[in-house]
Amino acid sequence: MIDRPTAGQEAAPQGAAPARRRLREKFGRGALPYLLLLPALLAELLIHLVPMVTGIVMAFKQLTQFFIRDWSAAPWSGFDNFEVALEFNAPVGKALLHSFWVTCAFTVLSVGLSWLIGVTASIFTQDAFRGRGLLRAAFMLPYALPVFAAVITWSFMFQRDTGLINHVLHDQLHLTSDKPFWLIGDNSFWALLTVSVWKSWPFAFLTLTAGLQNIPRELYEAAALDGAGVWQQIRRITLPSLRPVNLVLVLVLFLWTFNDFNTPFVLFGKSAPQAADLISIHIYQSSFITWNFGQGSAMSVLLLLFLLLVTAVYLFATNRRRGEAE
Repeated sequence: MIDRPTAGQEAAPQGAAPARRRLREKFGRGALPYLLLLPALLAELLIHLVPMVTGIVMAFKQLTQFFIRDWSAAPWSGFDNFEVALEFNAPVGKALLHSFWVTCAFTVLSVGLSWLIGVTASIFTQDAFRGRGLLRAAFMLPYALPVFAAVITWSFMFQRDTGLINHVLHDQLHLTSDKPFWLIGDNSFWALLTVSVWKSWPFAFLTLTAGLQNIPRELYEAAALDGAGVWQQIRRITLPSLRPVNLVLVLVLFLWTFNDFNTPFVLFGKSAPQAADLISIHIYQSSFITWNFGQGSAMSVLLLLFLLLVTAVYLFATNRRRGEAE
């Protein structure tokens, strides 16, 4: 016996169930990426965004050693910390400006040398030859080593009396009249630059090697048939083809190098020499050595604004050039 709908009951449309099923499947597929990203977003919120907002709030407070126990009780100082940091005729602002220019020079040289060595090594290992895989693996060793262990090893090598650098330069090659100091004085800048380039260029090599794999071999074969030499092939084919990779690589290396704290801190300790006084170490000294966290936070906010400005200008310029080329 078939039950028929009674009065007041309506028969469900035949396509209602499949429609609801399709709606659930569509919603599930649309929500799945957000659910997978949720742990990373929460970690980003806790590790980066919350400390960043806290640091911005601290920049507007007179937070010194007297309020460390309860920093929320520190009085508001408005823009006083920023005014002190930007007063370049005063000792604090003058020291910050010096640190800024040192960091700029260090970043330009480190990024430029890292890119140059990386692109040279990637082009050299582009064609297959016996032992290429072993050589590529050896090139990646500086990038694979832990930063602290590698920099500590370099600090031993830069020791004046017992270090390997002076042993080779002075005792073996006789290139110097006396054993120089590398971790103090003006030479500290070049020691820091050496360590930075040594640990950064393998990343450039890895990135550029991956980019070279997307260049068709037919382009090089056609150029060789037309009589183009090796340098002409690099100039006309390799470098233009690597331009999208270089745009991202240079920006990443710039941000990493400009913000580098581990390398100078491990190499020189809490107080870096004036010649190697990077802005990251300078901010650390202003915060944890002089116990003026408000002033150090203001310097950090200024550094953040500078990096955001440079990144925005860089992306705008590169996108504009790309649009003109198209």
